[in-house]
Amino acid sequence: MFRYFNDIFSGLWSLFIGLGITFQEFFKPKITIHYPHQSIKMTARYRGHIELIPGEEGQPLCVVCGMCEKACPSNCISIGGEKPEGSKKKVLTSYRLDFTTCSLCGSCVDSCNFGAIRFSKEYNLASTRKEDFHFDLLKRLEESKQ
Repeated sequence: MFRYFNDIFSGLWSLFIGLGITFQEFFKPKITIHYPHQSIKMTARYRGHIELIPGEEGQPLCVVCGMCEKACPSNCISIGGEKPEGSKKKVLTSYRLDFTTCSLCGSCVDSCNFGAIRFSKEYNLASTRKEDFHFDLLKRLEESKQ
């Protein structure tokens, strides 16, 4: 009999504690944002898709070593480069990212010894087409310069 009333009392006590918390939260200001018209600022540690970092002349810092492509466990990066006549270095001709298979692990950014790629802060990626998530990062870098 004692256990029966003890269970009722403990249940009512937990109910009142929950109602007290709800009552306190009811009067706090709302933190909802109106999404299409307002957006939140991304934190410094946010990981979006990768992007190329431009050098001083606006050209990518990538030297086409292929370390990011080799380090990627998802095989979502493909790099193309060529060595022009009379030049000592390769020139980046294509840098493609298949974001549909990217796991955002960061292996590519960590393996780049030249600091040529970083995570972007772009977060509002929405589409119904798979092709919209196949990025040509070299083309995006050239468009961002303009």
